[in-house]
Amino acid sequence: MNTMPAPGHASSALNRRAFLQRALVTTALLSAPSVLTAQRNAPRETDAAILERVPDGIEKHRKGDGVIVVRGADGQPLPNVAVKIEQTRHDFLFGCNFFGFGRQRDPQLEDEYRRRFTALLNYATLPFYWASYEPRRGQPDYDRSERAAAWCREHSVSVKGHPLVWDHPASNPRWLPDDLEEVGRLSRARVTEIVARFKGRIDLWDVVNEGVHLGQANKEQRMGKWAATLGATKYVAEHLKLARAANPQATLLVNDYRLDPPYVRLLESLREDGRWLFDVIGLQSHMHGGGWPLGTVWSHCETFGKLGLPLHYTETTIVSGPRTGPGENWGPTTPELETKQADYVTKFYRTLFAHPAVQAITWWDFSDSGAWQRAAAGLVRKDMSPKPAYEQLHLLVKGDWWTKTQGRTNERGELAVRAFYGNHRLTAELPGGRTVTKDVRWERGQANRFELTAG
Repeated sequence: MNTMPAPGHASSALNRRAFLQRALVTTALLSAPSVLTAQRNAPRETDAAILERVPDGIEKHRKGDGVIVVRGADGQPLPNVAVKIEQTRHDFLFGCNFFGFGRQRDPQLEDEYRRRFTALLNYATLPFYWASYEPRRGQPDYDRSERAAAWCREHSVSVKGHPLVWDHPASNPRWLPDDLEEVGRLSRARVTEIVARFKGRIDLWDVVNEGVHLGQANKEQRMGKWAATLGATKYVAEHLKLARAANPQATLLVNDYRLDPPYVRLLESLREDGRWLFDVIGLQSHMHGGGWPLGTVWSHCETFGKLGLPLHYTETTIVSGPRTGPGENWGPTTPELETKQADYVTKFYRTLFAHPAVQAITWWDFSDSGAWQRAAAGLVRKDMSPKPAYEQLHLLVKGDWWTKTQGRTNERGELAVRAFYGNHRLTAELPGGRTVTKDVRWERGQANRFELTAG
């Protein structure tokens, strides 16, 4: 129900594919102890305590005050003018990997995949795994990336490339030479070429993926062997510098599943002359074994937030199907587990949206079709029908957290509004039945004072 407030104030109404299989056991063995250690040592608050402060956190960190001024053609303020404010895009990045783009066998499923994606999300991660991206030396698959990036731009979806560098079979083409110096030259050249080529189309990059375990896993891979000769800090730093030189305006991420002290130490080592070599800390959160306690999630935000850089949750997974065996043995989605998935997804997103350091959350994967580990990890099913998790997220992202309000200007022609940060369309209904509209951006730390003038 919409009601008109007192004049001058507004009322709110508000894949990875099969080539990753070999890493599954190694990743589980490496990540489980470290995550458990972090969970044991972190000061743990109950889920209820975390959720209790969520509303205040969202109100404080995701919204800002502003003023809309309506003037006549003579420049004089117009009182008692009805004004509508409706959000058109979030500043916060709600995303997912977009690995299914162009890969659905049925054109109708392809259309549904894209439609469902843009109806909920504003941020897409595109794949740049070296082994599959350039299976033959000198023949990278630029065409598909360019098509996907162009489609995203057309639909107002921000884009990130993932990953440029990874010492893993997925980023270790079979044609890499045995000469480790040549491997290094090729890796450096690849970063420079890709970042420069996509400048202006892809300006966010997971530059180095999972650098903490360097030398522990994938030691027999050529990329791993070469990287180990440098050591983690030099290996990560060199590629960050190359990416920065190729596109100084790009936003560069370091990404890892290790949410423990070794990752903090690696990040802290990536400074030169008092400046960070990267812009954003990437935190993975694959929770195939069940959702983490919210106190642990909040503790991670606090730990990494203390470094003073924005946090992106880069790879988030909660499954809605049962595990039927080791490895990629998962059953199909079930109604019971879909309900549990939706319940945790709602709590997880609300928790992160309330923390000031978090700027983005990326789900992994969008559909059960082709999802990592062949698990029922999607927000939509294989037929692209939405799961409860999708529907609950939509209620948050495009409902509770979406500005849609109205009011009337006061005697000074002003309307005070508190809105979520992002893009908004303002519409004023002028005397005589005319309307004037203006697209504006509500920004953190800005006055957010906008004028609508009858032309």
